[in-house]
Amino acid sequence: MSFPFFKPSRPKTPQEVTKAIKDSLMALDIKTISEVKSLEKAMEEVEKNFVAMRCMLSGDGEIEPNVDQVLQLALEISKEDVVSLLVHKLPDLGWEARKDLVHCWSILLKQQIDSRYCCVEYIENHMELLDFLVACYDNKEIALHCGNMLRECIKFPSLAQYMLNSGSFVLFFKFVELPTFDVASDAFSTFKDLLTKHGTLVSEYLTAHYDEFFDMYEKLLTSSNYVTRRQSLKLLSDFLLEPPNSNIMKRYILEVRFLKIMMTLLKDSSKNIQISAFHIFKVFVANPNKPREIKIILAKNHEKLVDLLRNLSVRGSEDEEFEEEKELIIKEIELVSRLQILKC
Repeated sequence: MSFPFFKPSRPKTPQEVTKAIKDSLMALDIKTISEVKSLEKAMEEVEKNFVAMRCMLSGDGEIEPNVDQVLQLALEISKEDVVSLLVHKLPDLGWEARKDLVHCWSILLKQQIDSRYCCVEYIENHMELLDFLVACYDNKEIALHCGNMLRECIKFPSLAQYMLNSGSFVLFFKFVELPTFDVASDAFSTFKDLLTKHGTLVSEYLTAHYDEFFDMYEKLLTSSNYVTRRQSLKLLSDFLLEPPNSNIMKRYILEVRFLKIMMTLLKDSSKNIQISAFHIFKVFVANPNKPREIKIILAKNHEKLVDLLRNLSVRGSEDEEFEEEKELIIKEIELVSRLQILKC
């Protein structure tokens, strides 16, 4: 893609592009509302310089990017503290500039010099930038841009680990239920990436914050919002059944309160939610080491549970496997109910 309005008259060096970006972003600081024309001019400079950055990083549609220049630009942007400016000035930028920034952000993070990701390393030394981006979900004008930038960061284990353990992580439980659908959906995408991209890190986090996390997660599973219930239930299944989280799952299926949540979701008006709930519920039932409290709940409710499961079905290629699993679970529930009666 070419940019005829902003195409520089002569090729600039990475150092020149970096300096121009830095100067134009910093110029936004000294403008006041009364200087509307000056502010407009400053914004035009930012947009022009972002176009130059984008052309250098990904080409202009006619000329391919120069690999050495791309690496040098990433290095200069890190060295000159422009990474921080790019993040903090995001709320002040126009739509085109934000779009260009999101495009460039992905490329910049991937640049590796002598086995070092220089921009990632910069963020590692300025982790507050991640907290700033998370907090920006509260600003619907830039929320989607920040979400894209955060998901690029999550690809790197060190940044994902910080986000999981940061105080700002709990904000996602609020953001996924924001009234603006696009923002809530984007926040959930970021939340999902945090809980699925790096299995070992997630397992360590859940082990250390088990009670706190699942107390908050319970509110998502019991939300009055259908989308929240469905997404959070599917995500729970995704990360609980990951091999690194096997100990977390074993702990989860010992708790009566979580069994009761799944039993409630089995009665949900949505068939999709019922089926997703079944795939977690079956783990509670199939557990060979079910605690007495779990057995009592299954026994007391076995008739209702069996009726629910008999009426639950899926269509398509998964139907046969689903029916087999369902029959095994029904048999186990009936077995538990008989054993319980004998004990009484």
